[in-house]
Amino acid sequence: MADGIAPALPELMDQHGRRKRKLRLSVTDRCNLRCAYCMPEHPTWLPRGDLLTIEELLRLTALFVMHLGITNVRLTGGEPTLRRGLPELIEGLQLLRPQGLQRISMTSNGTRLAELAPALKAAGLDDLNISIDARDPALFQKLTRGPIEPVLEGIAAAQTAGLPFKLNAVVIRDYNDSEIEALAGWAFEQDVELRFIEFMPLDNAQQWSRERVVTESEILQRLGTRFGAVEKLPRTASPATEYILGGHHRLGIITTVSDPFCGSCDRVRMTAVGELFACLFSAKGTQLRDALRAGEPDAALLAMIRGGVWSKEAGFAAPRGYVERPITMHRLGG
Repeated sequence: MADGIAPALPELMDQHGRRKRKLRLSVTDRCNLRCAYCMPEHPTWLPRGDLLTIEELLRLTALFVMHLGITNVRLTGGEPTLRRGLPELIEGLQLLRPQGLQRISMTSNGTRLAELAPALKAAGLDDLNISIDARDPALFQKLTRGPIEPVLEGIAAAQTAGLPFKLNAVVIRDYNDSEIEALAGWAFEQDVELRFIEFMPLDNAQQWSRERVVTESEILQRLGTRFGAVEKLPRTASPATEYILGGHHRLGIITTVSDPFCGSCDRVRMTAVGELFACLFSAKGTQLRDALRAGEPDAALLAMIRGGVWSKEAGFAAPRGYVERPITMHRLGG
C-alpha cells in the first residue's frame, strides 16, 4: 500500500488503525443560545442554499452505513431542532437499519424539545444528549443568553415521550465550576445520568488555557466529598469514563484534556455543508457536497471519504495545546 493512500476496505479506517463506527452529522449551523465556548458573539449564518438538503444528508449517510461500516449516527448542530424537516430526516434514516445502522441519536440544547419530543420519538430517534451547563437560572441566563425554563420543560418532555437521555455540562474554571455540586445533586435527584466535559482548546474566543480546565480528578474529589465513595466502572467505547458515587449515583466524565482517549476514537464528523472532518481537532476537512452536486458517482465519493479519514491525525493526544482552525464549534458540531 502506498503511503497516504486509503485502502478500499468495507470498513472505515485511519492510518493509526482506528476503525470508525460513529458519524456525527451536523444538520445546521444555527443556534438559539450563545454559549461563549461554542458560538461567536455575533454569528453569521451560512446561506441556506449551502446546507445539505435532507435528500443529500440521507445519500451521504447511506454511503457511510452501507459501504463503510458506520453503525451509529448522531445528529448535531448548531442546534439540530432548528432544522426544518428533522423528523423526516430521522424517518429516512430508519431505512438504513437493515443495512447496519443500529442507533440514531441527537445532541440538543433542549429548548425545543417540549414541542418536538413526541415527533422525534415517533420518527425513531433512539436517545438524546441534552446540554445544560448550569442549574441556577441566573447563571444559565448569563452563560447562554437564554432562559433555563425551556430547557427544563424540554427535559420533562423527553421523559414523558420515553426518550432516553443524558445531560452534558462543559466545566470551565471561573465560568461555571461553582455549579459542579449543585448540578450533580439536581441530576441525581432526577435519576438522570450527568456527564461533565473538560474544557477543550476549541473555543471560538480563544479563551482556553490549562488553568481554566477543571480536570477529572478535581471534579471527582469535589463530588466524592459531597456524595460519598467514588467507584470507577470498566471503560467502554464511550468517550466518557463512568463512575458510581455514593453507591448509586451514575456519573460520566469526558477527559479530553487530562487523559485523552484519542487512541480508541471511533468517530468522524460531517458539517451541514458536507465537509468531512476526521477529527474534532482537524484544521481542515474534505468537501463532499461539491462532488455530490457535481454528479460524482458513489465510488468517487467513497474514495474521498476513505482518503479524508485515512489521513486522520493522532488527535489532541499529540499537540496537547490550543488548536487554531477556520471552523468554529457551532458549525462543526460537538
